[in-house]
Amino acid sequence: MSPRRSRRRKLPLEPIEVNVESLSHEGRGVARIDGKVAFVEGALAGETVLAKYVQSRSQFDVLSAEQILLSSDARVASDCSVSEICGGCSLRHMHPDQQLEMKQEMLLDLLQHSTGLTSSDFELLPKLAADTSHYRRKARLAVRYVQKKGGALVGFREKHSSFITVMDDCRVLVSEVSTLINTLKNLISGLSSAADIPQIEVAAGETEPDPGAPLEIALIFRHLKPLTPADQNALIQFASEHQIHCYLQPGGLDSVHRVYPDGGRERLGYFLPDQQVQYAFHPMDFTQINGPINRQIVSRVVELMAVQPGERVLDLFCGLGNFTLPLAKQGAQVVGVEGSQAMVERGYENADLNGLKGLEFYCKDLFKPLENAEWAQQRYDKVLLDPPRSGAIEIIQQMRRFSPKRIVYVSCNPATLARDSAELLAQGYQLKSAGVMDMFPHTAHVESMAVFEQQHN
Repeated sequence: MSPRRSRRRKLPLEPIEVNVESLSHEGRGVARIDGKVAFVEGALAGETVLAKYVQSRSQFDVLSAEQILLSSDARVASDCSVSEICGGCSLRHMHPDQQLEMKQEMLLDLLQHSTGLTSSDFELLPKLAADTSHYRRKARLAVRYVQKKGGALVGFREKHSSFITVMDDCRVLVSEVSTLINTLKNLISGLSSAADIPQIEVAAGETEPDPGAPLEIALIFRHLKPLTPADQNALIQFASEHQIHCYLQPGGLDSVHRVYPDGGRERLGYFLPDQQVQYAFHPMDFTQINGPINRQIVSRVVELMAVQPGERVLDLFCGLGNFTLPLAKQGAQVVGVEGSQAMVERGYENADLNGLKGLEFYCKDLFKPLENAEWAQQRYDKVLLDPPRSGAIEIIQQMRRFSPKRIVYVSCNPATLARDSAELLAQGYQLKSAGVMDMFPHTAHVESMAVFEQQHN
């Protein structure tokens, strides 16, 4: 036994009574047990719970609520039978309105900590929300063949575990995928290569602008060994019966290829009706997982950017043009920059799909110095940022070279947004407004937005 294992603390087996004082930024209850910080999963602020130890570390402990003795008004009964063990959701016990309120408070706390500003110093944008059920259009489902469980398991992993949750459906996956889980379990259980399929990537696309229209589904089956002809035929027959796109991934991302339907382009699509824009994307491309919220976010960005015909706009971390194209429709000269050459090509593809001319897309690692890139030698009236979770501090530190009058920052991590906001303030920008959007209901993930304007000397 290693020294590290021998020093590992044995956890108490019996649940203990805990008074929860507040919520952490991960949506966990915060309590103190004999002076030590404890995070209590499944508990809300103001509650008294019986909780069982899950982890014990030198600085804090982690517990899981077993029984609610005194309940918060924000607590709701979960409509998911596996929510207590499934790692796909962490806040299903909290009312959706309270979830969004918590996320707004988290953003405000982080902004105040990094910039010293409070909500009285800028406009608070109205929260954006939509249906909180069956919203998730992209996911990675784990797969494992477990004979003792009766065959293949398909779903999200359990909390604090590599085990896969035993589930028959899912309340966050789009309905077209949720209803396939049981069928997928039976399908994989019948394959000779069942033990060699570790995951299924899920992507859903829209077939028309109507929000109530059926979605088109693509499933990408990762397999560790070559499939037998019989197994591949079984997957193709499954795809044909359920009218889904079936892809195989025998190796890295470049090995992904479609086996059904045969012929045609490997694309799904989505629409932005308010901007009269449509998109084509490969199922492995990055797209927003929540279509209705994405529509609202794009409309808000267009409103806040307030682009005037002829203005020069820079869209950084532009992806396949989710914001680039709607901004170009406003008459702006838009330059989109993205770190992936494949996404640059997709940007041009979607510009052509919408008959938009004059857009420019460039591939550039925005976490490195810009050096002498041609597009980076220009001035821009406005800049849009939509970076990954790590934020955009590297490009923001170079923002003076563009000298935009207005910056709109869309963030998937309020901590890095707050950090980057402090840098923009140091460069002479003023935070005008900020707010949150419920891109990931029932999770602690926070999507937010902030607007900055150049102060006049």
